[in-house]
Amino acid sequence: MTVKRIFLAGATGTAGRATLAALIAAGHEVVCFTRSPTDLGDAVADVRIGDLFSEASLARDGFRGEHFDAVVSCIASRSGVPQDAWAVDHGANLALLRAALAAGIPHFILLSAICVQKPRLAFQHAKLAFEAELMASGLIWSIVRPTAFFKSLSGQIDRVRTGKPFLVFGDGTLTACKPISDADLGAFIAGCLDDPARANAVLPIGGPGPAITPLDQVAALSRILGREVKVKRVPVALLSIIRGTLRVVGVVSPKLADKAQLADIGRYYATESMLHWDAKRKVYDADATPETGSDTLFAFYETLIAQDRSVERGDHSVF
Repeated sequence: MTVKRIFLAGATGTAGRATLAALIAAGHEVVCFTRSPTDLGDAVADVRIGDLFSEASLARDGFRGEHFDAVVSCIASRSGVPQDAWAVDHGANLALLRAALAAGIPHFILLSAICVQKPRLAFQHAKLAFEAELMASGLIWSIVRPTAFFKSLSGQIDRVRTGKPFLVFGDGTLTACKPISDADLGAFIAGCLDDPARANAVLPIGGPGPAITPLDQVAALSRILGREVKVKRVPVALLSIIRGTLRVVGVVSPKLADKAQLADIGRYYATESMLHWDAKRKVYDADATPETGSDTLFAFYETLIAQDRSVERGDHSVF
């Protein structure tokens, strides 16, 4: 492995922190570019402050005319609503790409999402629009599309611990995923620097299988807690009603219009699997979803419950 100099954007997010740790563990020199001073823990990195939306600031405050072997972008919109998505998932990434081109940096690694396979939401279209820009840029590119994160699946741990039922949509088997840990995702992204097979490639990736449904989570939590976890089934139609109502009232209220967009996101994740989408067969294919790493969701749950810890999900709180 060759030690490289990496410019990392989005290092303060969950995936970004894990990627930073993986890059440093691999011996690379990392420069992190952020919008404000931040605590990156014990990470050995050069932190530079500037405007991620400005090509001029990226060049002046970030790259500074220095040599870099690659740019890694882990930036993502926080809410996923249209204005935020197009500003960050597309706009900020595009500024970063253009600045990287001007600086002569040869390789751009992008953290995207597996859900762009079936785009229905603003942030998915924004991500795809930037992916197209990156592919056409002339740089070496690697587009990483992970499945569900452990963090995004852990929202019901606290309620289940207190005896409340686990909420499932439909019959609890509508969706499935191969969850990936932060550490395994970070290691995979870092591995794109040296693996020729990951150059100029779209890379869907999940954690160790098999694919997990919400009912599988219920069974695992019952085993870990040593008691039966009750299930409460929520009709998907209820989400459609909420979404429709918010869309109507959102015509006169921008705040409620944003809530309607969030309802759309909620319904999407309640009905779509985070697995490889076979467009010809029009099915999600767990067997065709690549796997990496060794961390499992249920081992993560065991640790959370044994240590009586909660997960602060922040913007991962879809439901």
